[in-house]
Amino acid sequence: MTTFFFWAAIGFVIAVVFASFFEWTMHRFLMHRRVEIFSYPFEKHAMVHHQIFKADETYHLINEEDKYTIPMAWWNGPAIIAVGMIPFAVAGFLLKSWGIVCGPLLACCSYYGAYEYIHWCMHLPRKRSVERSGIFFRLNGHHLLHHRYMGKNFNVVLPLADLCLGTLLTRSKVHFKQATGPCVPDVQPKSTKPALAAV
Repeated sequence: MTTFFFWAAIGFVIAVVFASFFEWTMHRFLMHRRVEIFSYPFEKHAMVHHQIFKADETYHLINEEDKYTIPMAWWNGPAIIAVGMIPFAVAGFLLKSWGIVCGPLLACCSYYGAYEYIHWCMHLPRKRSVERSGIFFRLNGHHLLHHRYMGKNFNVVLPLADLCLGTLLTRSKVHFKQATGPCVPDVQPKSTKPALAAV
């Protein structure tokens, strides 16, 4: 039993890191590039979601009927988790350990759930307790910049892959009319005005 929990804990940690890179890869290569044999993610994300939700005041829901474009379709979660679990299922089979499967399964389900909930709160803010956290505040700015620069900030939950793969952007390069609100940070370029000299 101790071995099961050991491998489950190791698998959980590895799967969280893996999920960041998996999210980044799916977001960049399927959701922002048309793949002829499977264009569904691109059409639903880049052509619908990004056309409705931009980096200005439309970052937050304007039209009630558009709220159904915030989350992924109900079947996306099980499909994404199943694909993400393939390397862990293979590892569990090779190592003959259920722990290396169960820990990552918990991590992948939690990561996807966090993705959907955080993303929902970003585009449909309601002063929820999670929206008052510093982590959400930073992630919201991170995602807002993605809506301004679609080739940057592909992660929603854990921007580790953005950091490691060179797509992390913490501030805009130019001034733009951005969304505002209590849980939205100022992502404008830092002011370059010289400080006034003390007299």
